[in-house]
Amino acid sequence: MNHDSDPRVLPDRVRQLVIGAGFGGLGMAIKLDEDGERDFLVIEKGGDVGGTWRDNTYPGAACDVPSQLYSYSFAPNPSWSKSFSPQPEIQAYLQGVAREAGVLDRFAFDTAVEEAAWDEAGQVWQVEVSRAGERHTITTDVLISAAGALCEPRLPDIDGIDTFQGEVFHSARWDHDTDLTGKRVAVIGTGASSIQIVPEIQKVVGHLDVYQRTAPWVIPRHDRAYTGVEKALFKRVPAIQKLYRTAIYWGREAYVPAFTRRPELALPARLLGLSNIRRGIADPELRARVTPDYAIGCKRILISNTYYPALASDNVSLVTDGIAKITGDAIVTADGVERPIDVLVVATGFHVTDPPIAERIRGRDGRKLADVWSENGQGAYKGCTVHGFPNLFQIVGPNTGLGHSSMVFMIESQLAYIRDALGTMQTDGLATVEPRAEVQQAWNDDLQRRMEPSVWSSGGCASWYLDEHGRNTTLWPRATFTFRRLLSRFDKTAYTVAPARTREDAFA
Repeated sequence: MNHDSDPRVLPDRVRQLVIGAGFGGLGMAIKLDEDGERDFLVIEKGGDVGGTWRDNTYPGAACDVPSQLYSYSFAPNPSWSKSFSPQPEIQAYLQGVAREAGVLDRFAFDTAVEEAAWDEAGQVWQVEVSRAGERHTITTDVLISAAGALCEPRLPDIDGIDTFQGEVFHSARWDHDTDLTGKRVAVIGTGASSIQIVPEIQKVVGHLDVYQRTAPWVIPRHDRAYTGVEKALFKRVPAIQKLYRTAIYWGREAYVPAFTRRPELALPARLLGLSNIRRGIADPELRARVTPDYAIGCKRILISNTYYPALASDNVSLVTDGIAKITGDAIVTADGVERPIDVLVVATGFHVTDPPIAERIRGRDGRKLADVWSENGQGAYKGCTVHGFPNLFQIVGPNTGLGHSSMVFMIESQLAYIRDALGTMQTDGLATVEPRAEVQQAWNDDLQRRMEPSVWSSGGCASWYLDEHGRNTTLWPRATFTFRRLLSRFDKTAYTVAPARTREDAFA
């Protein structure tokens, strides 16, 4: 999309620089603008707002959190077509919110961060960006990373994958020019994207091989279209939509104890998953192969009514043997079987516990954030700030992910915290804020203690929630309203702060 308002000339200096234009970055821009802040810039490597909802355009892409929760609280959408929104609607919603907020004149699209380095002498961030092959350095007082966790596709490390002669692409970089009609197609992975893709492409392909390493838990998707009456009520009586949203929120929050402390409470969900298998698949042998051998919730719980019937179709084969290699025209499994294919789709997820943006941010001592995190795993204070990285704020940082509800709620909680931090800096004439090491350590020790009784630690699975050290640095192990309360105000006492050297230098 071409934005006439996209600044052609990048500024040399701004007060706040925001990385990413998904739900987090766009929300930050809107709130900064509301606070009367004009001197900010959002840089986005893609060509439009939307983040993961701009990039994931694969067949069947949709949200697995109810639509009513999947919007900003300050910008409700009365026009959702269904109780679970399809991708094009979410993307259109974000585009509409951005237009109506009037902030797009401070967005620079097709602009990527190459390196952000803290300048201790100047007490500023020096951020090198690239656009259309040209480099430019922007100086900023505050760096806010809203790069997101689901932004960089993770490609499988399979011998010979680069020798495959047919079409190959990741689910998050879907090639719409490739016609799958009548083709022999393989999908590697059975996660959240795969279970949406498989039922859609099964209808048109000649034959589909689905490669499963670990069977996911898949419960029914209670999706339905909203009636004209409902949509009219949402539009004319916003309080009704708010009530609806609140009821769904508390219904979702009721899942938390089953995830965090009492996995046995998830028995109803487990029974739902097992009945979904029985309803969708008649063959006992195939049923056995798709039945998970770990506690429900240990990996992300998926929702679909069509995945199991698709696997049971005549033109689909579920392959559970490990992949040994890929040749020019086939996948060879560990048992020596060779399955010829024309198109390879990799639905293998994202770099979540090793976010690529961390490779590009250098703190006070010149160390990369990625190097700091590789030693002990990802860690931040309140999922937001990191010792050694003054004036760096993260939206959807470590341990802010959810397995049960909407990330938009978490994002808005962090937006409030960051706004209060910026307001405190302004009011108190502070040049820098940085979380104290012992405070950050105590926060993360507490999180890991709370992880121990959770299904993510005791459920008997390996998941993308866990980092290379086996620690869950992805999810929030408590209620979302607790997170909101803990981030309701900026706690200056948890930080080392430096006053501005002169009033002219003050963040004001």
